[in-house]
Amino acid sequence: MHKLIFMEDQKYLISLLKEENCPKWVIDHSIGVCKKANEIAINFKDDVDLNLLTSGALLHDIGRSKSNGIDHGIIGYEIAIDLGFSEKLANIIERHIGVGLTKYEALKFNLPLKNYIPLSLEERIVSHADNLYDGVNEVGINFTIDKWMRKNEISNKSILKLKKNHEELVLQFK
Repeated sequence: MHKLIFMEDQKYLISLLKEENCPKWVIDHSIGVCKKANEIAINFKDDVDLNLLTSGALLHDIGRSKSNGIDHGIIGYEIAIDLGFSEKLANIIERHIGVGLTKYEALKFNLPLKNYIPLSLEERIVSHADNLYDGVNEVGINFTIDKWMRKNEISNKSILKLKKNHEELVLQFK
């Protein structure tokens, strides 16, 4: 269950991003998020499916091949399903936006009405690893908070959830 995905499999997933016409920065970003997600996963040993985690991290932004909007997670979910990937992997892609979106927040962003909250440990780790990247650069939690506050689209509740996730997924193991 927790053996690391083979390098050939990672190359295949990266080739899928290229085939879907993801920009180079998205591919580089996804590789960085994958590395960060695997670093975080070390804290959880046998509780994480590293195959699923690594695949989800590499493909989390596949929807950016068609949109750079907040809907890229939903589009990515559809692409993953169309490519024959599991629902578990597709859920990582769909639920990785910010700290997830409630039904109310989805409505605010004109997304289909449902919860997009990361539920599984793999979903939570990929979402959080993504929040620790700004483009192709790894950043700290304070950078992300400052960026979200500048956008003024993110609620204080989301910032508190980001801090809580950071505590639960990263800080408690230091």
